[in-house]
Amino acid sequence: MKQTLNIAVLLVLALNFFNVAPPELKTNNDKVAVLEFKTEVIDYGTITQNSEGKRIFSFTNTGDAPLVITKVKTSCGCTVPSYSKDPILPGEQGELEIKYDTKRLGAFTKTITVTSNADGGNKILKIKGNIIASK
Repeated sequence: MKQTLNIAVLLVLALNFFNVAPPELKTNNDKVAVLEFKTEVIDYGTITQNSEGKRIFSFTNTGDAPLVITKVKTSCGCTVPSYSKDPILPGEQGELEIKYDTKRLGAFTKTITVTSNADGGNKILKIKGNIIASK
């Protein structure tokens, strides 16, 4: 009985030893995507109520691996993003369209969080402006 228990313990330990993955080391040969926006802030300025709320954030993949944007989250439901789910190859450009609801009056500042496979983690973009009543 004791011998069976010892064999079972050794078997479990041996299986766990082979089940442990080695740590991933980043080498200079690893290829990464790099997401660079032309600007990280868009200022709408002062605009009238119900005017066009679309703006474009242009970006480039300056890395050496395909860039995939997996999620774009805004700080408010009044800001709606639109972007391509297709990979952006190294050296290629893309666009992130933002539409702000211009029915609301007053100053605004909103953030847009872009999640991707790019080196450096999430990118935080910002839109701001002031909406006045139309005459």
